[in-house]
Amino acid sequence: MSGHSKWSSIKHKKAARDVKRGKLFTKLIKEITIAARLGGGDINANPRLRTAVLAGRAQSMPNDNIDRAIKKGTGELGGVNLEEITYEGYGPGGVAIIVDTLTDNRNRLVAELRFMLSRHSGNLGETGSVAWMFKKRGVINLEKSAGEEDRLMELALDAGADDMVTDEESYQILTPPDRFNVVREALEKANVPIASAELARVPENNIKVSGHQAGQVLKLIEELEDHDDVQSVASNFDIDEEELASLSAV
Repeated sequence: MSGHSKWSSIKHKKAARDVKRGKLFTKLIKEITIAARLGGGDINANPRLRTAVLAGRAQSMPNDNIDRAIKKGTGELGGVNLEEITYEGYGPGGVAIIVDTLTDNRNRLVAELRFMLSRHSGNLGETGSVAWMFKKRGVINLEKSAGEEDRLMELALDAGADDMVTDEESYQILTPPDRFNVVREALEKANVPIASAELARVPENNIKVSGHQAGQVLKLIEELEDHDDVQSVASNFDIDEEELASLSAV
């Protein structure tokens, strides 16, 4: 499994810690708000909002929080005016990094991102400098206990998925963006428990890093993800599974 896939699995195992700190709720509320602002407050007519709401419910977010976030997005309640901005850059070893953000202060955010990247031997790039290295995909993670591999693969492919990859602990289903909700609904109808589901930027090719550079990359990614204005981080690093697991356990 690629570095992206393995790191994605490790990230979701850290979600419980993030919930306790309130960080994850803040990010989910921002995503629900911006999705409602851009596409309306009806989750059945707004796929992005539906994805955000389901992600919130998966983390046991109270319905009141979800409703308030939607109403802030549609203008029924007052709220901060958020701006959606994507930044591109490079990390240690030349790995490509894309940072999707929602912020109320563009100038402060770009200064903070530039500082974080430079502190970890990286730098911000121009718009378009690395985006071509990634493809938008639906990513659905399942625990190994979700079912037999052949059955899950058949369900996913019949619903329009591109592929399913596996490691010792999990399955990861990859879909075209326009089939993401269809594949997820097919799994739900078949009573397959879904660990997580998101639209993400998946690298077309990976860059191998190890040793000190691998540690630097993971520290940078974690620091970026921990920023209040950062919604998601994508990178094309590839680290051997043993080394990745060892570094992530530190």
